Amino acid sequence: MAADNRAPSHMRTGLFYAIITYLMWGMLPLYFNLMADASPVEIVASRVVFSLIFCAALLPMLKLTGGFVEVLRNRRATLVLFAASLLIGVNWFIYVLATTTGRTIDASLGYFINPLVSVSLGVIFLKERLRVAQWVAVGLSAVAVLIMSVVYGQVPFIGLGLAFSFGIYGLLKSRVGGTVAPVVSLSLETLLLIPVALLALVWVQGTGQSTMFTAPERFLLLASTGVVTAVPLIAFAAAAKRLPLTVIGMVQYVGPSIQFFLAVFVLKDHIGAEKWLGLSIIWVALVIFTADAVRASRTSRLSRTADPETGMVPIVQRGE
Repeated sequence: MAADNRAPSHMRTGLFYAIITYLMWGMLPLYFNLMADASPVEIVASRVVFSLIFCAALLPMLKLTGGFVEVLRNRRATLVLFAASLLIGVNWFIYVLATTTGRTIDASLGYFINPLVSVSLGVIFLKERLRVAQWVAVGLSAVAVLIMSVVYGQVPFIGLGLAFSFGIYGLLKSRVGGTVAPVVSLSLETLLLIPVALLALVWVQGTGQSTMFTAPERFLLLASTGVVTAVPLIAFAAAAKRLPLTVIGMVQYVGPSIQFFLAVFVLKDHIGAEKWLGLSIIWVALVIFTADAVRASRTSRLSRTADPETGMVPIVQRGE
């Protein structure tokens, strides 16, 4: 009985952490817009450096140093995470480029279609099987991208780049299992990227494009990228431990939804008819996708079957 009484509180706490996580990720366009005078290269390189510094402080505080060393000694895990670090670096660069050049809508598109890309990758590489509703959702998203490409006259590279870079990143992370804590994973990924990041900062400084040392507030703003990167991951980890996968799957749309509304009403990004049409089709696909996942989850609980496919792909790490 005691366990049953604690369950609603456990769920409420998890939902609180999940909402906080996606609110923070959703507000990132405003944060990166504050650095619009810095180049995407400088912002991403700073994010890598200061994330590593922040994680280095967190590891002993959270008693995760041993776990970090253990993963570092695992050659296979390190190689997989090295490939993943390159992908998350690309994901960060595309996202920062989009949000600092007035293309936040394209960034939100990427994270709207990311779950659909993830299940598609599962079919191709993990030989997973999709239900009819899932095929319909994936098909609709493909039609939406095609419409935007044909009508707009240009493939939505930013949205697709974000969706596929993060989708493949998640696929690689699944290879090392779910036992690696987010802070440990982020620590190792940023450590592996640190040579590239330092070279990039030296290059930016050498070409006179650096803004880091032009004023104290500029340095503090770039330094804060470490905290802004790590804190949502910690909150997400706390949510994932307490919530069913289907709930996480539904709440994840809060982030791109906030980004979309910020783009339209605050940042005044241009959105043409073709994007409205494409996004509308994708939203229909997401409704079908999420409703099917909820139905499958309820059927699973009622039938007490062991771990049936719910169609929702867990997002262990965000690449914003």
